[in-house]
Amino acid sequence: MSPPDLHDSWLLLAAYLLGSIPFGLLMARLRGRSDLRRSGSGNIGAANVTRVLGLGAGALTLLLDAGKGTLAAWLAARFFPGRSSWIMAAGLAAILGHVFPVWLRFRGGRGVATGAGVILLICAPALAACALLWLLVVAYWRYASLGSILAAAALPPLVYLLWAPGHAPPASVSLGASFAAVLIILKHRENIQRLLAGTEPKLTLRRGK
Repeated sequence: MSPPDLHDSWLLLAAYLLGSIPFGLLMARLRGRSDLRRSGSGNIGAANVTRVLGLGAGALTLLLDAGKGTLAAWLAARFFPGRSSWIMAAGLAAILGHVFPVWLRFRGGRGVATGAGVILLICAPALAACALLWLLVVAYWRYASLGSILAAAALPPLVYLLWAPGHAPPASVSLGASFAAVLIILKHRENIQRLLAGTEPKLTLRRGK
């Protein structure tokens, strides 16, 4: 697959701006919270929305954040059919938009849900396996961050193995999945420190105060 052409970089910009929409922050403001970043873990993602606002708001934020990634990848597939390099590049742009949103001084979320939305379109079986791993980890230990870290680490080999029976994915897909996984894990470095220290907050379905 040929790499994305610079004259078509409008798609990457559109994907970045789409990914940069802070749905968690907007959800909190609609529910009367002035700034989600001052509550719970301080993150703008679905896990913290669940802690602060409850399961319903958290689930809606998860769907919206994932939808950003899926829509970005879908747009690339629509305008550049069959070009996996473009689909992955647009998906990564959406993830970067969520993690480094221009509207929030480049301080956004950790990219888990948006990354899941991208992988849904690129390799749904790998996403299903990662989601199952996340659920098992969270059900047993109740740490959403630990589930996200382990699921991200498992993503590249799962994409490679589950891409298609007997076929390896294109290099752009493997590299893109690896980049997304490393980025997500790096964005969890503070969570890793708290997990090691035993101070990481556990996921609860009850609304925070």
